[in-house]
Amino acid sequence: MDQHNQKNTVDEIDQRIIEALQQDGRRPFTKIAADLSISEASVRQRVANLINTQVMQIVAITNPIKLGFSLASMIGIRVSGDRLLEAAREISTFEEVIYLIICTGSFDLLAEVVCRDNDHLLSFLTEKLYKVQGVQQAETFMYLRVCKDTGTLVRLFPRPVNRGE
Repeated sequence: MDQHNQKNTVDEIDQRIIEALQQDGRRPFTKIAADLSISEASVRQRVANLINTQVMQIVAITNPIKLGFSLASMIGIRVSGDRLLEAAREISTFEEVIYLIICTGSFDLLAEVVCRDNDHLLSFLTEKLYKVQGVQQAETFMYLRVCKDTGTLVRLFPRPVNRGE
């Protein structure tokens, strides 16, 4: 079944638990429970359910710069239609690719890539990406500055704005 067709019931309590863990994935369930005025057991059960139903996962997020990857870019990739899925699978295995989507618009794929420097990027493009069967064209957009990064925070239940009422 397609992941977009699955119906998972996520209520506001689940959403608030997700938000708390997005801010600090190591936050104790006791603190989350106290903030939400529910039991620790309830938080533990809800987190287990959110993980088991693949609504969320808890992972370590690294800082690419601290790991020696000082160059980041988004690469728009055009692929021949009959090779789209195969090319996406192959490109997703490259260690430099940290995010890859199949999309609509001018490009068939968008790949977020981190490299140590310009030589590493050039090597990635010429020795890996351009050798993938079906890749027709790629356009690289170098990151100069990240102005906003919310991670994966998606608010399912927008809170009303308090206008001093």
